[in-house]
Amino acid sequence: MEKYRILLCVVLLLFSCFSGTYQNQVFAKTKQEYVEQGEVIWELPTKEKLIALTFDDGPHAVYTPQILDLLLEYDAKATFFIIGSRMNQHQDIVRRQLAEGHEHGNHTFNHERFSRLSKEQIWQELKLTEQEYHNLTGHHLNPYFRPPGGRYNERIVEAVVERGYQVVMWSWHQDSRDWSKPGVQKIIDNVLGGTRPGDIVLFHDSGGNRKQTVEALKTILPALVQSGYRMVTLSELMLVNQLGTSDLK
Repeated sequence: MEKYRILLCVVLLLFSCFSGTYQNQVFAKTKQEYVEQGEVIWELPTKEKLIALTFDDGPHAVYTPQILDLLLEYDAKATFFIIGSRMNQHQDIVRRQLAEGHEHGNHTFNHERFSRLSKEQIWQELKLTEQEYHNLTGHHLNPYFRPPGGRYNERIVEAVVERGYQVVMWSWHQDSRDWSKPGVQKIIDNVLGGTRPGDIVLFHDSGGNRKQTVEALKTILPALVQSGYRMVTLSELMLVNQLGTSDLK
């Protein structure tokens, strides 16, 4: 009898493992499925030489203004994924970003890992940032969300999409990896090594010492201009991707 009990347990365990694997295969979406359903964006290919620079974790009192100075010098526009709790401390910077033609996306209020939060807590993080932004600027936040650390799963995507957002990641070959402070030349190589029209590039303007990012941009921005690229916001890149062409100047 004991032998049969052990055998039954083994069978049930194997069935459970198989079922779990099967469920993961059935319900875990691929990158292509996310793209086709319009829920997650990694890049927005265009015929024109356009590229979107994005910056996470700001604003920062020192590094963000330095980055804005460089963007202004090279007539480059960018999308800043801001943290809601940092906005009130740096109101002038947020207003400057808008005045100079940049745009903002939601990067949560407290930079929480959403994998630890319930759907209601996720919505609260998004809502607090939306409210803070509207109170500060009088504008509504762009419907773009980037998860902290780039970590997402199906539950997170579902929650933010229900809130009216698109999840915006970055081109897989366009992680500057500035967050790891790999050295200025490495950041430059990471970005310029395989640039393609429609790329979305990941940088950070806060969340640590960003001197390397600032220094790398002093080479990256003129190099992109020299190669015929225009640096535009996500909204502009999305429009050109949809229309196939543009009169953006």
